[in-house]
Amino acid sequence: MKLIVDNNILFAIMQPQSIAAYIFFTARNIEWFAPNFLWVEYKEYETLIMTKSGLSEHEFEVWLKQIQARITSVDLEEYKRNLRHAVKMIPDPDDAPYLALALTKGAAIWSNDKEYTLQSAIKIYTTKALVELLLRERI
Repeated sequence: MKLIVDNNILFAIMQPQSIAAYIFFTARNIEWFAPNFLWVEYKEYETLIMTKSGLSEHEFEVWLKQIQARITSVDLEEYKRNLRHAVKMIPDPDDAPYLALALTKGAAIWSNDKEYTLQSAIKIYTTKALVELLLRERI
């Protein structure tokens, strides 16, 4: 299965004891993708993420590298042909790159954002749905 990780899920994964982190590091049959800009956005919130996660700066860097090693970052050039279509699919234009990337990769999106469910072209998995799949050993 191919899954696009949205920004809120990535922030949840940064908390090592979270269910999101458990899913991310336990699921065996998933190829993870994210738009490149996600890492820039991530750096802007680094201090906040460290505070919320309780990680030291060193622990944060180690954890981040482990996460980045599992996620394929995708340049805008690769999915921009689907961006215009994606913008029309969802009310929040900030979510359009995730949809465009999903269209390009033939992937689903991991998000708890209900706004994604307003469209039907891309399968959306919530954290709860992935836990259920993991428990049934489907991922």
